[in-house]
Amino acid sequence: MWRWSVAAALFLALAASSHAQSARTGVLHVPADGNQLIVVSSRTVDPRNYLATFTAYVRDGRSWRRVFGPWQAETGSGHLILAADRREGDHATPIGVFAIGTTMYGTARDPGGLHYRYHHLVCGDWWDEDPYSASYSRFVHVRCGSTPDFAAWSEPLWTETVPYPYFAVIDFNTDPVIGGAQGRGSGIFLHSWMGGATEGCIALPRTRLLEVLRWLKPAAHPVIEIGTDRQIDS
Repeated sequence: MWRWSVAAALFLALAASSHAQSARTGVLHVPADGNQLIVVSSRTVDPRNYLATFTAYVRDGRSWRRVFGPWQAETGSGHLILAADRREGDHATPIGVFAIGTTMYGTARDPGGLHYRYHHLVCGDWWDEDPYSASYSRFVHVRCGSTPDFAAWSEPLWTETVPYPYFAVIDFNTDPVIGGAQGRGSGIFLHSWMGGATEGCIALPRTRLLEVLRWLKPAAHPVIEIGTDRQIDS
């Protein structure tokens, strides 16, 4: 009986170790040069009411110091999904670690205090979301009043005053861009609160959003890490 118990204990310990190693293979990791970190996490890939936890940190030596949060953040109606499994139009929020795009945008005028280039959206400013378009997953400006070939799939950004008074681009499917039948999706932003699920973006109340956008600095190589609590790099 004792020998069986020892054998069983060893078996269970090995199984637990194997499970732990398997779990670690899914852990997300922050780049070594990333000194500003946004973490958007949920207990499961199906956040209750599409609300995840948003926390921002700055690197302080070998550790991280919390700057903002924890706050609630809205996520996509398609829940959280591994970036490689996401497809255009599924409205899922991609799991992974992503940089912040080099330009911030908004339907409102420059709020001041930003460290990134800011583009005030005007008529003709689109985000191309047609996976068969040559400019897929890119900001595109066309002549005001004209209708681009990609319009049926895409967002006329200047008309979206509720989500886009200000937003930062989350660099998902931007380099390289995966389009065509396997198009992974486009236009994943950090934008303003919707009062419900997003189409895959992360949303914060406008005041908090501006705090975060003014805090972000290109020189700090900020990244946003999105995933379940188990996947987040502790």
